[in-house]
Parts: sequence; structure tokens; C-alpha cells
Amino acid sequence: MTSHTVYSRVPAGAICVNNPIKVLGIFVLFFMALFALLSAFKGVPSSYSLWSLDSTSTSQNDDALGVNSSQSVEVPKDKLLAGLLPEGLDENSCLSRYQLVMYQKHQMRRPSSHLIHRLRKYESLHKKCGPFTESYNRTLEYMKLGKYTNSTDCKYVVWTAIHGLGNRLLTLASAFLYALLTNRVLLIDPGAKIADLLCEPFPEVSWSLPSNFPVTSRQFNAFRKNSPQSYGNMLKNNILGNSTSTLPPYVYLNLVGGYNDYDQLFFCDEHQSILQKVTWLIIKSDIYFVPSLFLIPSFEQQLSNLFPEKELVFHYLGRYLFHPTNSVWGLITRNYDTYLARADERIGIQIRIFDWRNHGPYVLDQILACVRKEHLLPRINQSKSIFIPSDDQKPKTKAVLMTSLTSWYSEQIRNMYLQHPTVTGEVIQVHQPSQEKYQQTGKQMHDRKALAEIYLLSFSDKLVTSACSTFGYVAQSLGGLKPWILYRPEKLKAPDPPCQRAVSLEPCFHSPPSYDCKRKKGIDTGKLVPHVQHCEDRKKGIKLVDRNEDL
Repeated sequence: MTSHTVYSRVPAGAICVNNPIKVLGIFVLFFMALFALLSAFKGVPSSYSLWSLDSTSTSQNDDALGVNSSQSVEVPKDKLLAGLLPEGLDENSCLSRYQLVMYQKHQMRRPSSHLIHRLRKYESLHKKCGPFTESYNRTLEYMKLGKYTNSTDCKYVVWTAIHGLGNRLLTLASAFLYALLTNRVLLIDPGAKIADLLCEPFPEVSWSLPSNFPVTSRQFNAFRKNSPQSYGNMLKNNILGNSTSTLPPYVYLNLVGGYNDYDQLFFCDEHQSILQKVTWLIIKSDIYFVPSLFLIPSFEQQLSNLFPEKELVFHYLGRYLFHPTNSVWGLITRNYDTYLARADERIGIQIRIFDWRNHGPYVLDQILACVRKEHLLPRINQSKSIFIPSDDQKPKTKAVLMTSLTSWYSEQIRNMYLQHPTVTGEVIQVHQPSQEKYQQTGKQMHDRKALAEIYLLSFSDKLVTSACSTFGYVAQSLGGLKPWILYRPEKLKAPDPPCQRAVSLEPCFHSPPSYDCKRKKGIDTGKLVPHVQHCEDRKKGIKLVDRNEDL
């Protein structure tokens, strides 16, 4: 990134003097200034060099990544986030766990005592039943034999990934909440490649499924709604009886968008009673299904105790579960410290183009219309070439962090603010960490960049996101931000109004069930309870809200 400095003009003839000592002095001052300027440029690397420092190596050596674990680092007083995080975890192996709070702009509200108590209880269960424990090994033997067992007090939810990073984080949090509600241990498919991105969240015992698990990552990937192990398929073919002797050792839950009516019975109480008897549940999902858990009567009271403020569910779960590894944390902190830290205000703009036919100048016009209408960024003054502040007025600096697969939008906005002064005199700096051109989920460096950009967006003071983007959902919820949502263009035209403020921090559940378990008929699940309503960006979707609160 190029830095531009405006110097005051020197009067003509000021350096045209005959005194050789003065001339020598001027040359010395000139070279000193030149050296200082070059040093300044050298000290501010381009965004490419910030990313490429990690792309040259996949190791997690802290010093090579610009995160020296041997040096003393500033640790916030409330590093445990009011009891949300557990004690006793090594700080240097996961620097982000306790440093993140210093970067988040919106202070996290105190979690409920019920949630804190439940998390500590879960950690004890995970320590007792996690991989390679006696209980785990005993349960695994039954599974290898293809037998159902109820002789153990350990039950499990195995999460397997699908689609992009935003979807993965949303579904991982959903699976963990389901594990909390059903007293199960959460384990993750190593094929999801989460270990390179996120630190282990639980003390002492890993959440990664061991390689000797009878179901392989390849089999996880092959599971579909018509698979014999699918719960919906078992119901459809009347395979499950009333006796536990007919229960299989594990059941696959197909909670992928586009799932059928039988799969959706997962959200019915009577079917939760059946699933509670199964030792191993394997969840594959690409949707944030938490809102529908709030509509299951047997979970209602427990969820109300855990989350008195409904719109903070993912915020708490994400702050508890997700801690970037040191390799990713190095990317995050270098970008923040170089481009964002010294600004008076940070504006995040996340652009997601789902249909590349909807890419062009009218999308740029929509973005500019939104940020101007909502007074997030100032207009430019095309009639003047420079803004002259008063003697007692110091120009305010706004740093704009833009994320997109293309650099075109950030280049247009950056050039606009470089070529013209703002009407307010504010200095606008535009930074885009990466431009990957297309989504490359599963590639190590691509996923690292994606996670880094999610967290950089979450550090914003104000945030603009794209409609229906799970990437944006994660950023807003982690940061405690109610974003302005850019509507999706229709018929190659920018919508009017260009954007709308979200009513809650919570992500949208894009594909909720539409079945009334009691009345055995279709229903609008967005109109059943006050704290679950339809999403701003997807009318069929539902989300959690707190109508009486305004973060």
C-alpha cells in the first residue's frame, strides 16, 4: 500500500543561496529526511507482504509469524471474559484466546451464570468422555462391532464440515449448542481441517476425532439424505422400531439446506426422545439451525436460562469456541496494527457477490449510497482539490477495511478518496487484505486469510455486510455489531433503499423447517414466538431477536 504525504511548499529561492556552509547543511538535512522517509516506507509493508509472510511456510513457529511467544504480551484484566473462558489453558500456545478482547470494540456483556456453570460442566464431561479416555474406548468398541449400547454414560455429536468457512463456523457452533442441550460430547471430523485455523477450546482433552474412528472422513463426505444411516431415511422406510434393540450404533443427521420433510423431523420433541437413546450422532449441516432449537419445547426452559438475551447466542458460543491459531493470529494483528490501529474510526465493508452477473458499477453505486445515507463515510468535494482545516481543527481519520474476492470495489473507492477531498475534511484510508478471485475452501492459506478477514471485520466500529452471507454473519456476531445489510441486486439494478440496519446480532437460519410437530401440518416458524422472527435479508429465514434491547 502506498502512503501519500502532503508537504507545504517552500518559497522560491529559499534554497538558492551562495553560502557553501548553508548549502552543505541543506544537503545534509535533505539526505536525513530522505533516509527517514525511506525507513518509514520500509516499516510499512504492503498487504501482499503481510499475507505472503505466512504463505511461504505452513509451520506455526511464532517468531517467523511475527508473534514472539517468548516476549511478554499485554494481557487484559478480564482475560476470562467474565467467566466465559476456562482457566488453566496455556496462553502462549494460543495467544488469541486472551488477547482478542483488546481488539474487539464492543464490550461483551456478562454471560449468564447458567451458561458459565453449564460450560464448566461440559468441560468436565469432555474430560471424562473425550478421545482415548476409558469411556470413549469402551463406547468405540461397541461401534466397531456394529452394536448399540446404553451401558455408557457418554454420548457424542460428531460434526463434519460442508461448504465455505462461514457455513462451517455457524454449523460448528450450532452442533456445540445441541451437544450442551443433550449432554453430549462434541467431536469434529479431522477432515474439516479446523486444527490449522482454531485452537483447541477445551482443557486437557482434544475435540478432534481420532484417526481410528470406524467412520472415515471419506465416508462422512459421502453421507446424503438417502444414505442408509440417515435418520430421515430410516423414518421414511420404517426401519426404527420402538425397541432399543433396533437402534443402530450411530445415526447420520442430514441438516443440509434442501433437506426433506423426514430430515426436518429432527426439530420435533418426539424425535428428540428417540435420538437421545442413540450413542453416536453424526451431523452434517451448512445452516445455522440454532433458532429452531428455541422452538423445541423440551429445550425451551434450558435455553431461556442459558441465554436471557437471545441475540447473543452465537456471540457467546463463538467467543468461547473460536480462537485463531498463532499462525492466523499473526495475520490478524499485523494487518490491524499496520492499517487500522491508528485510525479514529474503523468501518468494515464486506462484499459477497453470489451471482457474478450482479458485479459492476451499480453494485458500487449501491455501496456508496448505503455508506453515505447512513453517514458511515463522507461525500467527496469535486469542486475543490484540497480541504483546508482551521488552525484548531485536526482532520479525523477513518480506516475502511474491505473484504471481497475481487479488488475492483476497493480500488474504485480508494481512488475516489485519493483524487478528491471529503466535504468534512476527514481522511479516508481504504485497505483490502486479499483478493482471491474465487472461493478456495480447503486450501490452507486461503482459509487462513478468510478467518483473518472475519476477525478484522469484527474489530470494526461500524460494519456493512452483504445479504445472506454467512461470512458476514460470523463477523457481525463475533464483534457484537448490528450491521447495515446490503440488499441483493435484482435484474442488474441496485435496490432502493440500498441497505437496512439489522435488528439483531444473530445470524439467519436460511432454511428453517416449516412443519408443526403438534398439529402435523405446515406452519410459519417465524411467527410462533416473539424472539424468533423472519430475517431482513431472507424472508423465508428466521433469526433470534431481542426487541427490547439495542446494542
